[in-house]
Amino acid sequence: MSNLLQRLAVSLAGHRLIPPGQRVLVAVSGGVDSMVLLHTLHGLARRNRWQLAVAHFNHQLRGRASRADAQLVSRTAAALSLPCFSASGDVSGYARRAKISVEMAARTLRHEFLAQTARDHKIPVIALAHHADDQVELFFLRLLRGAGGEGLAGMKRRSPSPADRQITLLRPLLEFTKAELREFARTNKIRFREDATNATNDPLRNRLRNELLPLLVGKYQPGLAGTVLRTMDILGGEAEFATETARAWLAEIRLPKPTRAVPPYDRLPLAIQRKTVQLQMAELGVPPEFDLIEQLRQSPEKPVNADSGRFLWRQPDGQLIWHIPPATKFNSGQLAVTLKGKTGNAAFAGHRFQWKMELLKSFARPQPLAGRETFDGDKVGPNILLRHWQPGDRFQPIGLKSPVKLQDLFVNAKIPVQQRRERVLATTADGIIFWVEGLRIGEKFKLTPATRRKLVWKWPLKQPV
Repeated sequence: MSNLLQRLAVSLAGHRLIPPGQRVLVAVSGGVDSMVLLHTLHGLARRNRWQLAVAHFNHQLRGRASRADAQLVSRTAAALSLPCFSASGDVSGYARRAKISVEMAARTLRHEFLAQTARDHKIPVIALAHHADDQVELFFLRLLRGAGGEGLAGMKRRSPSPADRQITLLRPLLEFTKAELREFARTNKIRFREDATNATNDPLRNRLRNELLPLLVGKYQPGLAGTVLRTMDILGGEAEFATETARAWLAEIRLPKPTRAVPPYDRLPLAIQRKTVQLQMAELGVPPEFDLIEQLRQSPEKPVNADSGRFLWRQPDGQLIWHIPPATKFNSGQLAVTLKGKTGNAAFAGHRFQWKMELLKSFARPQPLAGRETFDGDKVGPNILLRHWQPGDRFQPIGLKSPVKLQDLFVNAKIPVQQRRERVLATTADGIIFWVEGLRIGEKFKLTPATRRKLVWKWPLKQPV
């Protein structure tokens, strides 16, 4: 038995990763990592009574090369007398439709296929070929994105599938480097295929792999992989401790009658304060962004805008609740304005509006300026109405093909609920909205080559209260 195979056997037994008699679905791409995973697990399967099956997903990103990958996996599974399940998916098309990166689309479709295959064949675990180099790359990816200790801890040997939490993902090779896997493949004459896209520097992960990490190893820390893996292990342990401590504290304060004395929220260590807020945000379905966590942590009994106008409120005892602002009635105030002459002004809702009507000598798209918009004066007409948002209002901003609910536009623009009823809008005499404070102008009232007069609308001045 080779040294790598012996170390893998000891590691699997020590971590109790794959018990005897387990059914395992091995995800195999055709690259060196997954082909070594398949052969090593197959080499240990008989003594452990494992029942292996192979799964391959064709991402349809590399044409003939992708088909050749699938053929190699199929032939290898047949040579090892293992069942092989395969499928393909239009990753590029899915990425466009879902408006996500190709890498994220590939990961999503691949995990859905693996989970579905595992369910169909009643296989509870899926083995993946992530290795030590993947861990190091992931550490730097997450470091650059500002992850905390939990994220920097990297992948775990065992975790639930993102496509089905009832299915477990296993990563048996996390302690082995890419170089070790390549040497094992060379020594044992294991066939595999190289993915040419790994040599490109398009995705950030590839730039880290091909540029940053070789620089750090060559110029700063030859033992970078070991150092980073040790750091990840330390961070993971500390993050796990913080999470469990925060969970226990939350469980205690939520009891009608606490069973033991716990420190008040403001006496908790900083890391535990943050973690209690983060855990509660996850329970409420709010993305746990650091800035939002800090606002809630530092500002008890103050509403904090969580998303789309919904507000969270941290009580003094540390618990989060949704803050429901008092109901605000629609503002019925309005002012009729006649656009006579060349210039004029009007005061409404604390604003002083100014307008000017000018002949358009030559067509040019107006430059965007704060507190100023330009309209086709003849389409607006001589009589307008200034008012506030009312139920059922619909508006067609420039660029849209048809009117939509004004409420939806406010939500998309992330305008807080309490501000929406304060915004001023302007309509024509026929009741068509051509301007809403803070939004784009109306599509039907923009300047065109056919425009003869332009209406310059300004609202730079605020009336004294």
